[in-house]
Amino acid sequence: MSTPKPHLTFACGLYDRMQPLFTGEVKPEGIDLEFLRIEAPRVIFDNMASKQAYDLSEMSSSEYIARRASGDESFVALPVFPSRSFRHSFITINKTSGIQTPKDLAGKRIGVPLYTMTAAIWIRGHLEHDHDVDLSQVTWVQGSINSASTHGEPTVMPMHKPVPIELAPNHKSLSDLLDAGEIDAIIGTTLPHCIKTNPQVERLFPNFRDIEKEYFRRTHIFPIMHLVAIKKSTFEAHPNIARALYQAFEESKNIALLRMKNLAALRYMLPWLADDLDEIDDLFNGDPWPYGLEKNLPTLNTLIQYMIEQGVIAKKMDLQELFLPV
Repeated sequence: MSTPKPHLTFACGLYDRMQPLFTGEVKPEGIDLEFLRIEAPRVIFDNMASKQAYDLSEMSSSEYIARRASGDESFVALPVFPSRSFRHSFITINKTSGIQTPKDLAGKRIGVPLYTMTAAIWIRGHLEHDHDVDLSQVTWVQGSINSASTHGEPTVMPMHKPVPIELAPNHKSLSDLLDAGEIDAIIGTTLPHCIKTNPQVERLFPNFRDIEKEYFRRTHIFPIMHLVAIKKSTFEAHPNIARALYQAFEESKNIALLRMKNLAALRYMLPWLADDLDEIDDLFNGDPWPYGLEKNLPTLNTLIQYMIEQGVIAKKMDLQELFLPV
């Protein structure tokens, strides 16, 4: 009698690289995978961290690393990265605060959804290392960018150095505060609504695309935001799932790449997709989204370096211990 396939739940956004898994076109060998489509990453992270609600899910890279650094081994991870993003375009300023260059952020009040979120760690690292910004005297104001609430219900590990963090007033969003000049800037994962209504609010880097391309050419880093975390109890019960899952994620991504490159009919509502694809070939040799540990060592090591510098973790982590061999 054959052994029944383990039924595993996987929570993730329906990104193009995940769609063939969602439709069932790609099936991980020996696994009955139930794809739970949830389009709010913070909800997934909070459910996974507090309730271990899924067998595997996309997970904040910094949150996973911080948990492992603190000794919490509830999860293991695959070197699969559902979300990556350059973040220079997500720094907004109020010009009335006297900010004209990145260095003018020194000593300011800067809004951030969550100080320890992966996007904020990358942005601070860019500012400090590439633009010589002194962030040591910044006051950080935490809150949701476009709603008067907190950024989910995260389980945050203890910091390893003191950082001045305030909570936004419970009746104001970070966008409200920036619009009124009560904070000077915002870093995060989306733009504040007030950038459309207040002419004094704008991006710090209006030419962000050129800056991000130069950054990648110089560093070969395309910042990783999310990885795929697996409950350790699930992995221990089914220790052979890592390779099958990795291969399925890789196959799904490769199908998405092929379909994106088919220009007979535009797959995405991007009028100049042909030009974008030429640029991808030029910059990324055709694959902007590599999985696996080896191809992502510079990116992951830099993220860990920034986490240490910013007090999120205390010491360097061994990537071989953080990710399952696939």
